[in-house]
Amino acid sequence: MITIFNRRELIFTSSMEEQARVCHILAAKGIDYNIKSINRYSPSAFSGTQASTGTFGENMEYAYEYKVYVHKNDLDEAVAYISGKIE
Repeated sequence: MITIFNRRELIFTSSMEEQARVCHILAAKGIDYNIKSINRYSPSAFSGTQASTGTFGENMEYAYEYKVYVHKNDLDEAVAYISGKIE
């Protein structure tokens, strides 16, 4: 079980394709993972930039950010798999 206390960040990306590629590899290898997705343009009590400026002219490819976490004991193995060092 992955908790906030035993997890490590494997990747941080704004590419949905990269996030899907990594998660596919981890699932195929039997490595548990969690994904946190962040919508950079969602309204928030702490930053109201979208409400005041909107998103006109901004590249919406970067609207979401994805963090993939694995158990700290699986980090080295997961890095090796996604980098292609081991099959």
